[in-house]
Amino acid sequence: MDVGELLSYQPNRGTKRPRDDEEEELKMRRRQAGTRERGRGREEELSVAEEADDDKKRLLQIIDREGEEEEEEEEPLDESSVKKMILTFEKRSYKNQELRIKFPDNPEKFMESELDLNDIIQEMHVVATMPDLYHLLVELNAVQSLLGLLGHDNTDVSIAVVDLLQELTDIDTLHESEEGAEVLIDALVDGQVVALLVQNLERLDESVKEEADGVHNTLAIVENMAEFRPEMCTEAAQQGLLQWLLKRLKAKMPFDANKLYCSEVLAILLQDNDENRELLGELDGIDVLLQQLSVFKRHNPSTAEEQEMMENLFDSLCSCLMLSSNRERFLKGEGLQLMNLMLREKKISRSSALKVLDHAMIGPEGTDNCHKFVDILGLRTIFPLFMKSPRKIKKVGTTEKEHEEHVCSILASLLRNLRGQQRTRLLSKFTENDSEKVDRLMELHFKYLDAMQVADKKIEGEKHISPDSPDNTKPRERQGPWYGKLSGLLVGSFWLLLVKCTEMPSF
Repeated sequence: MDVGELLSYQPNRGTKRPRDDEEEELKMRRRQAGTRERGRGREEELSVAEEADDDKKRLLQIIDREGEEEEEEEEPLDESSVKKMILTFEKRSYKNQELRIKFPDNPEKFMESELDLNDIIQEMHVVATMPDLYHLLVELNAVQSLLGLLGHDNTDVSIAVVDLLQELTDIDTLHESEEGAEVLIDALVDGQVVALLVQNLERLDESVKEEADGVHNTLAIVENMAEFRPEMCTEAAQQGLLQWLLKRLKAKMPFDANKLYCSEVLAILLQDNDENRELLGELDGIDVLLQQLSVFKRHNPSTAEEQEMMENLFDSLCSCLMLSSNRERFLKGEGLQLMNLMLREKKISRSSALKVLDHAMIGPEGTDNCHKFVDILGLRTIFPLFMKSPRKIKKVGTTEKEHEEHVCSILASLLRNLRGQQRTRLLSKFTENDSEKVDRLMELHFKYLDAMQVADKKIEGEKHISPDSPDNTKPRERQGPWYGKLSGLLVGSFWLLLVKCTEMPSF
């Protein structure tokens, strides 16, 4: 290397580091480039989203158009469409029956037909919206076919039929067309629907929700028919329903909606029906009712629904005691002891127990119960209630007037029916504690005398109502049961006072 090359030589110093202002400019360019890239990315995303929204809108429009077309294609519910539906139902029912007979051990052969049958039964629910067309169900024998399916080997099918019948007999629907309802109910009664329903009930397992719902709907059918045609209650009870209700009530199962419903239907069957009351007595129903009510002698119902069931059972018992033969069964079943214990325990059941005692002792048929009540020391229980209405009574809906009515009625029955030693024991009670019970009796007498005078003035004013007036019923009829109860209390109290004065010389 010569001297000139040596003098001009410079080492390689690498890339020159930019100045601070150049560095900032470079960073700015990079940020701008990144921003442009992100902007393009957002634009692409927005474009994709818009395309997706457009696709959704187009899809929804297509669905809406198809739905509108289907609605336009659907036939309105008229006689023709109902006839077609019934014809389809009959065909599918026959096909399923035929396949079951042909392949009894091969469910795969008839399962599809069973599903088809269930589908058409569900479709027939639409008929419930047109009770005017119920006559077609009868004329085309669809009702008989439905009743036949209540005994179908597959309980799913029988439950589907029960669900349909429940909707067809809905009480509001029946009142929409009295003529159509009459035709349907006639066909159901003629086909002994209750007997078939009871047979189906016997095989349902309430631990399965669907079958428990089937039980509930079955009871609803009976309630609907009984409300629309009360006279069918006698036939219903005789076709096995009453026996099944008693069996279900005493079954060792937790309290549920079905047990509550059973108590309601039982009370309906017994209302104003001596034949059913006698049948219940023959089926040992009095003992069943007493056993079910004994749970509440020391324990209050845990829920409002359970309390409602308790009241239904008490109502059923009171209804049965209007029959003299059942009073004997009540006496033998130690019903008096149970009611007396309930009065002493001061639970919610006390007010209802008082009502039961009133029904058991009233009239000449209650003589034996009156004597037994004194023998079990019932006077010690009833007189404290006579002296003062319990405070807790007001909390469970029983008024003070109702309480006084039942107590006075019980005492009046005792005075009318007791003889010999028991009568003497009763009268001697009025001499205790400086004759305080006589004072209480006079207090009630004048209390209801005043109320009677007020009612009489009101009645006198109503006697001048014009015959053309919308409310032209008799004055005493307008007073309703309240007038009769008030009159009874007044007469009973006054009568007791007379008995006391004539039979107790010391007064």
